[in-house]
Amino acid sequence: MTEQTEPQRRIVVGVDGSPSSIDALRWAVDQARTRSAVVEAVTAWQHPVSTGWTVPFEADEDLAAVMRKVLDDAIARTTDPQGQVEIRPRVVQGGTVSSLLEAARGAELLVVGSRGHGGFVGALLGSVSGHCVQHTPCPVVVVRHATT
Repeated sequence: MTEQTEPQRRIVVGVDGSPSSIDALRWAVDQARTRSAVVEAVTAWQHPVSTGWTVPFEADEDLAAVMRKVLDDAIARTTDPQGQVEIRPRVVQGGTVSSLLEAARGAELLVVGSRGHGGFVGALLGSVSGHCVQHTPCPVVVVRHATT
């Protein structure tokens, strides 16, 4: 008789280095502690688009390295003081929304920060959090940065 193991519980959090994404990461770590889950911290990057200009191949590695540093810095600022929560960093190439939607498959929860754009600007730009709330296959928590 083989012992069946339960799939590990995951909380996915989008991290871009902004204050609201760092707050989202802190919130996710607290939730993971109470749920005995791991945190999958995801940051995404993609090529800047410009007409008539080609990005050199090395820029891929540079952009990925920059985003990895942003992610590592955010994790360092959010370390679980009791060391009870495993944080798995992931840097992916692609659009932010599509990367988070993909990462959220099979997750218990997706946590994202809110930059606070509202009104006309928010409607014009759209928002990562808005798209995630409407399209993610799991519950979504949007964390707004607390200003002091």
